[in-house]
Amino acid sequence: MRSSDILIVDDEIGIRELLSEILQDEGYTVALAENAEVARQLRSQTRPALVLLDIWMPDCDGVTLLKEWAKSGQLNMPVVMMSGHASIDTAVEATRIGAFDFLEKPIALQKLLTTVQRAVKYGDMQVNTSLNLDKLGKSEPIQELKRQLERVAKVKSPVLLTGEPGSGFELVARFFHQGNTPWVTPGKPEQLADAPLELLQKANNGVLFLPEIGQYNRRIQQGLLFLLSKLDRFNVRLLCSCSRPLQELLVDPECDNRLLTSLSSVMVPIPPLREHAEDIIFIAEQILTELVESKQVSAHKLTTAALNALRQYDWPGNLEQLRSIIKSLALTAESTDIDAPEVNKVLAQFRHEKPAAEETGFDFNMPLRELREQLERRYFEYHISLENGNMSRVAQKVGLERTHLYRKLKQLGIKFARKTAEE
Repeated sequence: MRSSDILIVDDEIGIRELLSEILQDEGYTVALAENAEVARQLRSQTRPALVLLDIWMPDCDGVTLLKEWAKSGQLNMPVVMMSGHASIDTAVEATRIGAFDFLEKPIALQKLLTTVQRAVKYGDMQVNTSLNLDKLGKSEPIQELKRQLERVAKVKSPVLLTGEPGSGFELVARFFHQGNTPWVTPGKPEQLADAPLELLQKANNGVLFLPEIGQYNRRIQQGLLFLLSKLDRFNVRLLCSCSRPLQELLVDPECDNRLLTSLSSVMVPIPPLREHAEDIIFIAEQILTELVESKQVSAHKLTTAALNALRQYDWPGNLEQLRSIIKSLALTAESTDIDAPEVNKVLAQFRHEKPAAEETGFDFNMPLRELREQLERRYFEYHISLENGNMSRVAQKVGLERTHLYRKLKQLGIKFARKTAEE
């Protein structure tokens, strides 16, 4: 299958052949899959221009397959769902997961052609605009990110993109992709262990993008190490992303430190959305415009109050969470204008209650190091008070030698009476 193909996934041979004939007559190239398993295999090879996906199939329904692609990061092409007896709820669910549109069987010819034309155009727009880092905003952190990428682009070494989950890794990685060259992402990480040379052949003279390498097991890591040694032979630019803290990986017994050493020579951190909050309004409006222009949602507008509400949220899921919430708001809005109460209602679902923090007085949103210091301070202050300042008994109670105890108290900024201790 080529990246310009339309992939038709339907278990009914008659429908597959009819749709294929119609679309080929219109000048499109077509690939066919009779079930979800074949569709998975074809999708793992390359990104199709469009997928026409039947909902009801014997081995796996289309909505489940759509969720798989969304979870694995492979839902970066337009998908149009098809069904002869799906409910409205099913259609809405598919759209929320990321489907571009929904066609009801029997499909009218003009409706088919119009939908396909819009979807292919939207898919092309996604590829083209993803090369433009202006989508991330114009703040100083983003300008610094661009400067780093421009410097790194001049060297051929593998690049490790780091950041929090949802930080738009692929959008940033696309900065390195040149037009009319391969862009390859494995359908499954296991391909790195099972067929590393096949991946390199597909990416020959282009880019191989590996998302979330921090989730790889030992066998896949070994495959990646082998692949690293063959990059020059195939003239492949390797880009990896990792949302796990590198300090965590270094102490993880499942992580091969040789791999981290090889990949960490050129690292580019992507700033979390909260660190360039001034861009949130721009990004939100841009996302909504793209959704409306591609006809994934009807025409809507975010009010000033709604935009301010979005700006005040801290976005732990970063760019991907913002995109998901904007789409959800546009799909469920009752009027053209989306206002602050609607935004706050959706965001409330992501705000966690803090009963533990209220009971203990600790703020569990603090960085772990600061929280640990706060807990230790409270711990030692409690025992000093309990023993009326008798540091010998405190040392015995907490299991530290007195010299170590004094050093710890000084480090935590806790005042104590050394004289009382000696008594």
